[in-house]
Amino acid sequence: MKDIKRNLTMLCDFYELTMANGYHNCGIKDKIVYFDVFYRDNPDNGGYAIAAGLEQVVEYINDLRFDGDDIAFLRSKGCFSEEFLEYLSNFKFTGDIWAIPEGTVVFPGEPLMIVRAPVIEAQFIETYVLMMINHQSLIATKASRITRAAKGRAVSEFGSRRAQGADAAILGARAAYIGGCGSTACTIADEVHGVPATGTMAHAWVQMFDTEYEAFKTYCEIYPNNATLLVDTYNVLESGVPNAIKAFKEVLLPKGITKCGVRLDSGDVTYLTKKIRKMLDDAGLTECRIVVSNSMDEYIIRELIRQGAEIDAFGVGERLITSKSDPVFGGVYKVCAIEEADGSIRPKIKISENVGKITTPHFKKIYRLRGRETGKAEADLICVWDEVVDDSKPIEIFDPEYTWKRKVIENYTATELLVPVFKNGEQVYELPTLDEIRNHCHEEIEGMWDEVRRFSNPHNYYVDLSQKLWDIKHSMIAEYRNKKAKN
Repeated sequence: MKDIKRNLTMLCDFYELTMANGYHNCGIKDKIVYFDVFYRDNPDNGGYAIAAGLEQVVEYINDLRFDGDDIAFLRSKGCFSEEFLEYLSNFKFTGDIWAIPEGTVVFPGEPLMIVRAPVIEAQFIETYVLMMINHQSLIATKASRITRAAKGRAVSEFGSRRAQGADAAILGARAAYIGGCGSTACTIADEVHGVPATGTMAHAWVQMFDTEYEAFKTYCEIYPNNATLLVDTYNVLESGVPNAIKAFKEVLLPKGITKCGVRLDSGDVTYLTKKIRKMLDDAGLTECRIVVSNSMDEYIIRELIRQGAEIDAFGVGERLITSKSDPVFGGVYKVCAIEEADGSIRPKIKISENVGKITTPHFKKIYRLRGRETGKAEADLICVWDEVVDDSKPIEIFDPEYTWKRKVIENYTATELLVPVFKNGEQVYELPTLDEIRNHCHEEIEGMWDEVRRFSNPHNYYVDLSQKLWDIKHSMIAEYRNKKAKN
């Protein structure tokens, strides 16, 4: 078996290669096309999503290459021309890419990324682009929901052992940090991406000692500045918490250390944490934190807090790292225009009996309209690439489906969301640090109205088309219908 290197160029759907071979043999390999990356529905029926995964796309584009082994493998398939294989041996991305920065709040139908490139290049990167953006946007969105439910309490990502593979664990931890988690249990995510790794003990540590107290005392002696003890191996209230208190008092307090913690991973969390808090406070350990884990999500966390559970921090595993309640982001990659020899752009549209799958044609840009006084986002406007929104003048927006629903927005700022990432195959975008992305995400969420951020029945945020773009789209639909009627 070949030792597969971390050159991920071959991580593509096979039809990307069969189409590429066809484009090459048909003589249209240099035809310039435009593709949009967008998604159709928010995860968990929420009001928004968080864009993530761009950094990994940039790294992939910069590293695109076919080595000799790759070419030999493709030759062995017996369906590719030698001219095409020679073309692949010198393959390099030469196109342009625009993208919405990571950490930005986004909505269905908006291009999260636009790729303009020769058709083979544009088509070929589809699989990896979608994989990165779909996965990390999904996890960042879930993390945002969970951390908002925690209402300022710390949330750590605990999901590596339940993730679907190594990359899902590592990049899932990165996305969870973007979405608001403060740390991860995944050590390599700290080493590679700088997501703070934390953790103390499992039940196995307690079981390795003759007594629970000995296990707690030993741990406090080894890690006096990071002593969080797991108190539910045997009996939380009768042995776990009393033994933790005893260890804290005998080992930590004589050293002047008052910051410590207990972790609960089972049982009636609300009842137990109330009892634990009283026991700790009665023992004078008012700074001791209570951490809970065990199959948490935003709904359970919200309910625990509503019930008055005494919790300082949460560890969230499988339901975060897999986005268990809605595990598919559903981003797609669709051609929206082609460029003619004279440089003019001809829009393309996908028509479907399923209205939700009809695409929005043309090379586009997106403006976010924010109230000058509130700073809150009021609407996004998708326009044709050459349109300019003048935010010194009122603007009327309308629902693309129910066009009678109209609204005039005044006293606003209009900001373009898409930024240049690659130009003529060269990276022109300086990647922000992970902490900068995380802070941007926090600011973005704060810039949304509470009605959009609701977990249930959120306000439908306005994502409208400019009049020019709406006219182009519907004239193309009408043209298709007329042709169909004549046939």
